[in-house]
Amino acid sequence: MLKYTVKKYCSEGSRINQVVMASLMVLPVFSYGMAVGWLSPMGPRLINDPSLSATVSTDVLSWMASVVYLVGTPAVFLFGYIVDNCGRKRALMLTSLSMAVCWGLKLYSTSTWALITARAIIGLGVSGSYVVTPLYIKEISEDSIRGTLGSLVVLSQNLGNLVVYIMGEYLSYHAVLWICLAVPLVHLLVFATMPETPSYLLKCGKVEEAREALGWLRCRQSSESVDNELKMLLIELEQNKTNQFRYAIKTLASDRIAFRAFRIVLTITLARELCGCLAVLHFASKIFSEANHSGSWVLTANQQTAVLGAVQLFGSVTASTLVERTGRKPLLGLTCFVSGVSMCLLGSWFAIGGGGWLPVAALCLCIYCDAAGLQPVPFVVMTEMFSFQLRGTVTSLVIAFACALVSIELRFFHPLSELAGLHTVFFLFAGVCIVSTVYIVICVPETKMKTIDEIYARIGGKNQDDGKIQNGGKDGAKRNCEAPDVTRL
Repeated sequence: MLKYTVKKYCSEGSRINQVVMASLMVLPVFSYGMAVGWLSPMGPRLINDPSLSATVSTDVLSWMASVVYLVGTPAVFLFGYIVDNCGRKRALMLTSLSMAVCWGLKLYSTSTWALITARAIIGLGVSGSYVVTPLYIKEISEDSIRGTLGSLVVLSQNLGNLVVYIMGEYLSYHAVLWICLAVPLVHLLVFATMPETPSYLLKCGKVEEAREALGWLRCRQSSESVDNELKMLLIELEQNKTNQFRYAIKTLASDRIAFRAFRIVLTITLARELCGCLAVLHFASKIFSEANHSGSWVLTANQQTAVLGAVQLFGSVTASTLVERTGRKPLLGLTCFVSGVSMCLLGSWFAIGGGGWLPVAALCLCIYCDAAGLQPVPFVVMTEMFSFQLRGTVTSLVIAFACALVSIELRFFHPLSELAGLHTVFFLFAGVCIVSTVYIVICVPETKMKTIDEIYARIGGKNQDDGKIQNGGKDGAKRNCEAPDVTRL
C-alpha cells in the first residue's frame, strides 16, 4: 500500500506524509475548479458548434452555471452529516465520485438534460470540497504547517480554473472532458490507500488504528510521542461531546454579540459573492467576445480568459503573505474598494466604449483583488470570530448562504445583461463593492492577533471584561485558549 511505501523513505519526524496526503486531498477541489472554469471556454462552443449540440442557448448556460450552487446549498448540510457519521475519507471520496459522474455524463451526452444534470452534480463537489477538505487537513496536520496546507484548498481551485482555460483554447471539446474525468478517477484509486483521520478513528473507538495513522502521518517510530498526541486528541474529543449544532443555534439565537458577529460574517460573505468575480470567471469568454467587436486585440477571448486565470492564481499565492502583513480588515476593505472601482471602470467602458486594453486591465485587477483578499479573508475572519463549538455550524450556514447567493447571481447574469446591458450589471457589482467597503470600515473588527473575547468586546462596544460576561461568561476562558488554533486555518 502507498502509505507503507512512502514511510520507508521518511526520516524520523518528517512532514512529507502530511504533505503527500494534503496534496491528494485537494484533487477534488482541483476538479471542482476545473468545473467552474469549464463553462467559460466551452459555453460558446456549445452554442455555436452544431456538431456538439443544437439545443443550448444562453438561458441554458445560465441554468448550467447556477444549478451548481442551487444544489450546493442543501448539499452543505448533507456533507456535514456524512463527514460526522461516515467519516472524512468516505465523504471526500464521495466528492470525487460526484465529480467523476459529472464529467462522465458530459461525455455521454450534450443534450440539455445531461448538461444541466451534470452541472447539478457538481453541487455535491463544491459542498464536499469546502466542508470536508479543510476539516480533513486540520485533523491530519501539525500546527506548524496547518496554515500552509490549508492554503492549498483555494490555490488548487484557482489552478483548476487556469488549467481548464488553457485546455479550452488548444484542445477539443471531448479531449478536455477526458482529461477532467481522469483527475477524480486518479484520486479515487490512490486516495483509497490513505488513512482516516486519527480524530475520527478515536471518535469511533479505534484506538490502535488511530495510533497507526498518527504514527504514519508524523513519520515517527517512537510510541511515546505518538501516544502523547493521542492523549491530547482524546482530551479534545471528551471536551466536545455535546451536540454542537444545537449548542450553536441556541447560542446564535440568544447571545446578542454572537449573533452580531454572525451577521457581520454573512455581510462580508455577501460582498465576496456579489462582487462579480465568480460571474466573470464563468462567463469570461462571452464578456471578452462582446468587448472585442472590432477584432483588434492580439489575444483571443479564451487566451484573455487564461490571463485572468493566471492573475487569479498569483493572487491566491500572495494572499497568505498579505493577510498577515496588512491585517484582516485593511486587506478586506482595500480589495473590496479596488474591486468596486475596477467594476465601475468596466461598466463605463461597456457604456461609452474606449481603448481595447481597459476591459482586460480592469478584470485582471478585480480578479487579483478577489483572490488576494475578498475571497480568503472572510473565511479567516469567520474562523477567528467563533469558538470551536460554534465554528462548524457557522461554516455550514455561511457556505449554504454563499451557494444560494451565487446560484441567483449566475442564473440572472445572462438575462439581465441582455435586457439592460453588460454595463448595468457591472455597475451593480460596483455598487455592492462600494457599499460593502463602507460597511467594512464601520462595522467589521480587526481580528488579527485578537482573542475571541477581545473581538466580541469590540463588536459590543464594551471593554474586554464586559465582553467576556456578555458573550457566554463561563466560556470566556475556553475561547481564549482556543484562539491561537483558530487563526491557523
